[in-house]
Amino acid sequence: MAGENGNGVPQGEEAPALNALAQYIKDLSFENPNAPRSLQPQNQAPNIAITVNVNAQPLSATDYEVELTLEGKAGEGESLLFNFELIYAGIFRLQNIPQETAHAVIMIECPRLLFPFARQIVADCVRNGGFPPLFIDPIDFAALYRQRIAENQTPNPANA
Repeated sequence: MAGENGNGVPQGEEAPALNALAQYIKDLSFENPNAPRSLQPQNQAPNIAITVNVNAQPLSATDYEVELTLEGKAGEGESLLFNFELIYAGIFRLQNIPQETAHAVIMIECPRLLFPFARQIVADCVRNGGFPPLFIDPIDFAALYRQRIAENQTPNPANA
């Protein structure tokens, strides 16, 4: 293994690294608009809708702020039990990651690292609102990334 630094990386080159420098709640809202009526036993399970979004912006040549937005509600109209919005963000440093893969790392790996914390915040908010905790199923951020890329490459007939 001559010429390698022991980590499988050629000497003179640093290994790729992704570091979380900070994580924080940027915005959090929980509403229970029909309480105390909404806290009474329900005849059927509510319809639960959840929206996920990821945004990122550069802070420097190596540092990025990544925002994971989770929005959701249980029930609709008069039978709305609760709704929430969480923007959970992190500052990430990318080092020695090729430019052609950096965007995918930022939009897939960074939210993947943020998600367990955001999921727990939502579960705690819903529980503290008087309901059983809402545990959001794991999210395939790679599939979301591919979907977003495909949507951005699809021609818009309105612009033709």
